[in-house]
Amino acid sequence: MRYRRLGHSGLFVSELCLGTMTFGGSDGMWGQIGKLQQDEADTLVRVAVDAGVNFIDTANVYASGRSEEILGQSLRNLGIARQDVVIATKVHGAMGVGPNARGLSRAHILDQVDASLKRMQIDHIDLYQLHGVDPATTVIETLEALDTLVRSGRVRYIGVSNWAAWQIVKAVGIAEARKLAPIVSLQAYYTLAGRDLERELVPMLRAEEIGLMVWSPLAGGFLSGKFDREASTAEGRRVSFDFPPIDKERAYDAVDAMRKIAKDKDCSIPQVAIAWLLHQKVVTSVIVGAKRVDQLTDNLGAVDVALTEEDLAALDAVTQLPSEYPGWMIERQGEARAGQLRDQRR
Repeated sequence: MRYRRLGHSGLFVSELCLGTMTFGGSDGMWGQIGKLQQDEADTLVRVAVDAGVNFIDTANVYASGRSEEILGQSLRNLGIARQDVVIATKVHGAMGVGPNARGLSRAHILDQVDASLKRMQIDHIDLYQLHGVDPATTVIETLEALDTLVRSGRVRYIGVSNWAAWQIVKAVGIAEARKLAPIVSLQAYYTLAGRDLERELVPMLRAEEIGLMVWSPLAGGFLSGKFDREASTAEGRRVSFDFPPIDKERAYDAVDAMRKIAKDKDCSIPQVAIAWLLHQKVVTSVIVGAKRVDQLTDNLGAVDVALTEEDLAALDAVTQLPSEYPGWMIERQGEARAGQLRDQRR
């Protein structure tokens, strides 16, 4: 396991992060995603930590708070020292029926951070993330609330999830101008089956030195290798919960290319999918979740899969995004100046 700096912070996190969305589900959507209870969760946490994972991600909405409760109890049951793990959770979704029980208002954030701390039985959250965009609350109100949490010690760092590039840059500018706690990370969807963030988000992340945490690296299980054009029957979350949306023809092409690489390297298709992400310079950590120990162990093995330039080129050939405006115009007009920079570096 290797460790990477989270954005421009001084915090180092493991390149694989244990996701806990499968913890605590019962009925409805959360039951479809995962129903792991305490003993099963304890086992997964132990396997991950023993493999060198020091980064664990959850959210207050996962199983209506049960995921946080189970995670917190796992740390106690396993005797894991608080300083040995980086705990990330999120705020945004509905946690009640009232009009103020959701969103990113100061009121909701201050209520929910205390509720999350109580559920996890900890005194601080290492990375507190905004789980989405709230059109009903100004960014200034949200950032000032987060700054209050950082100054109080209840939160160490702040991040966002599922934001557009322009929204993040706006927030970065406001935080800098008002001397508020900075945004250090983005949690976003990124896979060989969905490379959309390469258009605007990746250049922004590099320019602002913001870390990238990847969610759903297997595209909700589609890149597990269980699905193919022959309509083979498959089990897993994708069968009952078809999310995130993908271009399935492109995804099938990706699976075909990954299957060949996996055979050549004697590894699994999911390991190739995760290894590809770990080869992308913009990626800080890839979130891996599982319902079974064998699934988690397989995912953890991705850190040992080294892809060659030929492997990366083969995967690029079938998954690279088509050129779009203004990207192609920016590249065309910048060719000469980019060449000057390359010459200077030589």
